[in-house]
Amino acid sequence: MPLKYNTMKSFFLLAALACASTVFADNEIHVRGKVQFTDPGFKIVACRYEGFQRDTLATCEVRPDQTYEMKIPVDRPSVVTLNCANWQSVNVWMEDENLDVDFRGKDTARIKIKNPPFVYIKGGKNNELMNWINFESYRNYQQMIAVSQAAYRAQFTSEDERQSLSMKLYDHGNENYVEHLRYLVKHYADRTAVMAAIRGLNFEEDSVLIKQALNTLKKANSGATALAEAYMKEKSEALARKKRMEPGSVLPAFDCFSEDGTPVRISDFKGKAVVLDFWASWCGPCRQEIPNLKAVYEEFKDKGVAFLSVSIDGKKADWTKALQDEQMPWTQAWVKDSGKAVMNTMQFSGIPFILVLDQEGRIYRKNVRGKQIKDTLKEVLEGKPVQKPAKSTVSVSMGAMM
Repeated sequence: MPLKYNTMKSFFLLAALACASTVFADNEIHVRGKVQFTDPGFKIVACRYEGFQRDTLATCEVRPDQTYEMKIPVDRPSVVTLNCANWQSVNVWMEDENLDVDFRGKDTARIKIKNPPFVYIKGGKNNELMNWINFESYRNYQQMIAVSQAAYRAQFTSEDERQSLSMKLYDHGNENYVEHLRYLVKHYADRTAVMAAIRGLNFEEDSVLIKQALNTLKKANSGATALAEAYMKEKSEALARKKRMEPGSVLPAFDCFSEDGTPVRISDFKGKAVVLDFWASWCGPCRQEIPNLKAVYEEFKDKGVAFLSVSIDGKKADWTKALQDEQMPWTQAWVKDSGKAVMNTMQFSGIPFILVLDQEGRIYRKNVRGKQIKDTLKEVLEGKPVQKPAKSTVSVSMGAMM
């Protein structure tokens, strides 16, 4: 049974191995280790992910004796992902600890299932904490696999009943995972790697705990003040963007273009309800949603409803080929930066991301799929008021941290 769970933490939260705690004079971290199973040209790649940006910091090939060694430039303390030829990925804390990371490497099983073993960090205090963070994520993922397999084998009266129980168990596992992260944030706030655990929490739900941890961190490490302040600034800006995307708000403007390069704007559809679909040619669930969109389009196209699909494909050619394949009879557009700007503006990280706007360009409902699209359009056309979320009482004032 495939895993489909939109709150699952990325499986990149595995483990990294760390060794000595001596920093290179030229501000580099030395990473070395062994890979048990390799192929010629096997590479280890160190990347840093920030929002939708992926920066490659260093790359090295595994030697014939199955060892590797690399130096990674460090401009600030942060989480870095070590990728072993796309077979295993592990998060490490890059600051002042040289690392010794061993991987199993290539999957040698006849039937390959993407579930690599846990990787342990040998190192200093910060990467000891990364071990805990990564292990909690790893065990959460293993639990989800076990739940899926058990649900697949069990007898249910309907598929809906199976899915409902699975989702409840997934929710329980995720709640357990978050509780463990809270424990780590509370008790290990004296080391900078606690930022990796903090980022796994919901700022609005855990703001008091997070601010307490950041205060503890700054007292224990004066150099961490910049980290704490950068995090609070980031969250303040994120909350502002989130507020702009609440139901009842006018959809923020964004840039997208037709096949011939003509700008396409939401304001072009003012006076009509709008179904706005963000998708990509490489996204299986996006392509699976298209037949439903076609059916909804046929039902509502003459009832004051406009449709706009916006591709976040990195290559325009991939988008135009998909348009030929899918033959969607409504307005199509493309963004030129693989969706980075619009995903940041609209506050989404997965696709398809489908919104329904009212006749004034206000967000009526977001992240709708399947029958929800049709039902939401009926509410808009009937003039039912938008359901606005409760006001948040969370403050991101830096003064509360001092």
